[in-house]
Amino acid sequence: MTSCGGVGVAVVPGYESRILPQRERIRGAGSYRRTMTDAAQPGGQALVLRGLAKRFDDKVAVAGVELDVPVGSFYGLLGPNGAGKTTTLSMAVGLLRPDAGHAHVLGHDVWADPVRAKQLLGVLPDGVRLFDRLTGAELLAYHGLLRGMDPAVVDQRAGELLDVLALDDAGRTLVVDYSAGMKKKIGLACALLHGPRLLVLDEPFEAVDPVSAALIRDILQRYVAGGGTVIFSSHVMAVVERLCSHVAILADGVIKKVGTLDEVRAGRSLEEVFVDVVGGRTATGEELAWL
Repeated sequence: MTSCGGVGVAVVPGYESRILPQRERIRGAGSYRRTMTDAAQPGGQALVLRGLAKRFDDKVAVAGVELDVPVGSFYGLLGPNGAGKTTTLSMAVGLLRPDAGHAHVLGHDVWADPVRAKQLLGVLPDGVRLFDRLTGAELLAYHGLLRGMDPAVVDQRAGELLDVLALDDAGRTLVVDYSAGMKKKIGLACALLHGPRLLVLDEPFEAVDPVSAALIRDILQRYVAGGGTVIFSSHVMAVVERLCSHVAILADGVIKKVGTLDEVRAGRSLEEVFVDVVGGRTATGEELAWL
């Protein structure tokens, strides 16, 4: 099982064959249906997590996460390595089944009503797991086919996304040969293709050069300004402080601190608050004196 933008797909023999020509291979796909009837009104919750828990053998990765992500918010999920960020987001979008708890996307239970929930979701998972033996255009076409989108809509949106994300110059280059930053961008394109109302992004700025990072920030800010909601995990405090309206700090598998950015900072820098919350330490100057 692999995924792109939150869609789980069983790998079938020959899936790596090139989708050529694009229009013919996606002909006959079901019509694309997107309505706003299920979208929450302003002031509602785009993502609600209640008691999410996950254990791997004897290790408790997530120990009952509770989180509300308001519609129209730009939400940063912070935490040290091993805090449970990726596990939490994977359970929230249906990529990993929780041992306990529930996740709702705009009122739809991710596990009880996965089809509708995932129609409203765009996901950039950890590791950018993609069908990488395709070009960027072919990958987007295949992704649109999996979601049952109208071929003309797929063509139009794929062209626009490749252009805006500066990937159209890649031409016939396979995604497997993309740089790390290009893979992040094509993964984001997959997440955006179907026009989701909620984006869940795991470390979207990791291994991305400053130019690409600025482009991604601009796209996400425009998306939120247009009524969308973003929640993303990150280790970069400056990025979170620059982008986010809300912040949650996760440590030891539970949310330790949550609120608007100003509420969480309480007049201090986000880095200072983060270190205090997760129990970090600072050097006294006596360590490594031999250096």
